Amino acid sequence: MQGRLEPNVIQATCGEVMGNQSDIKTIATNRKASHDYILEERFEAGIVLTGSEIKSIRARQVSLKEAHIQVDPGGAWLVNAHIAPYNPANQFNHDPRRRRKLLLHKREISTLQDKVRQRGFTIIPMRLYLKAGLAKVEIALARGKRQYDKRRELAKKAADRDVERALAQGRRGE
Repeated sequence: MQGRLEPNVIQATCGEVMGNQSDIKTIATNRKASHDYILEERFEAGIVLTGSEIKSIRARQVSLKEAHIQVDPGGAWLVNAHIAPYNPANQFNHDPRRRRKLLLHKREISTLQDKVRQRGFTIIPMRLYLKAGLAKVEIALARGKRQYDKRRELAKKAADRDVERALAQGRRGE
């Protein structure tokens, strides 16, 4: 039977295509986002890229610091993410801060659009990673934190660190 694959061979092939957790390679993270926002819901989206952009991503020349997501009837867009120009691309290079289309299902886009219309919600990119060789971005539906919430959270973290430090010194002294 030529041309037919055995069932166990098909399963192995599908597993390779889908990618495991170990296949995920984080390229860039937005660490400031969890400090500035209360994260409600997370989504995974593909990104439409040019050849020189994916080369720069694999070289880890990406920044998500000032990036955000815009949602319109045409789809979702990653705005203001900086992907550095890839030097060997020369004249065929890309604009580092161009808008990049995100690949999401229609129902996810409509969910995001409905939430963004509500006061206080925004969509931010959390991390950019490679999954089975494809560039993906994890986006989060977030609500902005108030300044006093940020201060309270920093004070709590400092207190927890002090307690841990005191416990560690107590264990060493015994």
